[in-house]
Amino acid sequence: MSLLHLRGVGREVRLPDGSLLPVLTGVDLDVAAGEHVAVVGRSGSGKSTLLNLLGLLDTPTAGSYLLDGEPTDRLRARRRARLRGEVFGFVFQQFNLLPRRTAAENVAAPLLYARGRDYLLRRRTAREMLDRVGLGARADQVPERLSGGEQQRVAIARALVRSPRVVLADEPTGALDVETGAQVMALLARAAAENGAALVTITHDLSVAALADRRFRLDAGRLTPLDGGAALDAATAHRDPRTAGRTA
Repeated sequence: MSLLHLRGVGREVRLPDGSLLPVLTGVDLDVAAGEHVAVVGRSGSGKSTLLNLLGLLDTPTAGSYLLDGEPTDRLRARRRARLRGEVFGFVFQQFNLLPRRTAAENVAAPLLYARGRDYLLRRRTAREMLDRVGLGARADQVPERLSGGEQQRVAIARALVRSPRVVLADEPTGALDVETGAQVMALLARAAAENGAALVTITHDLSVAALADRRFRLDAGRLTPLDGGAALDAATAHRDPRTAGRTA
């Protein structure tokens, strides 16, 4: 059974004039534990909406989404919140680190809600995770003293510190240069694999998508498979001109 199982998932939003705008239409997707799936799409294609649905931050208006066999449409708000903390780790393009907290304190933040972890255990766990991403020596630095690549590695450590079953990465290399982005993406994929976590990467960058086990294109809310290099090359034509010149 798939860890993430979507069938016919749709999402509509109501516009100020009362009409409904379809953002996602008929999305079918299965993601297994330990698998890396990438979704490529231009701005406005519905990528962030899809990620929000997967991470239980939003709900479909059509279709079904099963999380490890459990229908998510029946989940109460408290249960959804608990699953977000226990099952998912989130990595964002803009890092979203606490500016006045050290790298270790940022990584330890998700552990504040974990049962049975006192301060010393949280600190040790955070520092061990920073060691895993190569930042043990920078644990006491605040974000403004870290490079962009280092900040994203802190964000990855934070996402993985509770050993999530699913890592959702929203344009994780979008704020980085090409070389640093490649290093960070390799680190993220390796760290997720070591944890046995499913990794879903949302990106506009085809080189990032090429690292995944399976790839999909999201265009005007519809998800279609991309198989092989030829399909990835074809997808270039759908790239958003506003992001085509950006480094990953």
